[in-house]
Amino acid sequence: MSGVLPDAPEPVLELTGVGVVRGRAVLLADVDWVVSEGERWAVLGPNGAGKSTLLQVATGALYPSRGTVELLGEVFGRADLRELRTRVGESSAALADRVPARETALDVVVTAAYGVLGRWREPYDEGDLAQARGLLHRVGMRAFEERRFGTLSSGEKKRVLLARALMTDPELLLLDEPAAGLDLGAREALLRLLTGLAADRTAPTSVLVTHHVEEVPVGTTHALVLARGRVVAQGPVRSVLTGEHLTAAYGLPLAVEHRDGRWAARSVPF
Repeated sequence: MSGVLPDAPEPVLELTGVGVVRGRAVLLADVDWVVSEGERWAVLGPNGAGKSTLLQVATGALYPSRGTVELLGEVFGRADLRELRTRVGESSAALADRVPARETALDVVVTAAYGVLGRWREPYDEGDLAQARGLLHRVGMRAFEERRFGTLSSGEKKRVLLARALMTDPELLLLDEPAAGLDLGAREALLRLLTGLAADRTAPTSVLVTHHVEEVPVGTTHALVLARGRVVAQGPVRSVLTGEHLTAAYGLPLAVEHRDGRWAARSVPF
């Protein structure tokens, strides 16, 4: 044996002492968090815990009141955020609300190449269109490329937005509650897709925000639990998604089960 240790994975996202205060409301407080290359993170917590705020800070959509943010090796305040955002794929309910209802599924995906919503006069070559079609095929939406976004079901919209998030071959993928509002079948279909991404070594490092442990995909490597803007626990997923940590976050006694790579939580008597 040579005794040479393998190189540690490079940080993709690093928050140090990050706080977000708006008026008297503390949205985030003293958050230290490092997401390294190849990791698949889940961020959990109750309503108002600061999960979506955390993602907004991570993309530069919201500047912290204090602390530092480093994304893909660039420190906020010294970096060109417009260029950085092209290297990050995002999907959220807020993004879905901004997509023009008459836009076709294909155009929703391909316009990510220019970072715009709504196709107008941007030039797209056959390579762009082929890539967009390939991504729609990957998420099971190839037959829907000419369907208008506004006519799609909630689950179909989530899949199209996931394809859009992958259009620019991002180095970091941020998914804000991708399974929210889906029925059981649509949720499980989406989680199967996300499980495939988690297992794909060529897929980008990812962060998924959810309220529910049942929506954590198989293959998730790490988890962060927030409550009232503060970190309750973070680290390898099996050490974080415990009854103790979720009880502390959600404020009621919870038992957590892990079976076949999936998680479930239920309340227990006091």
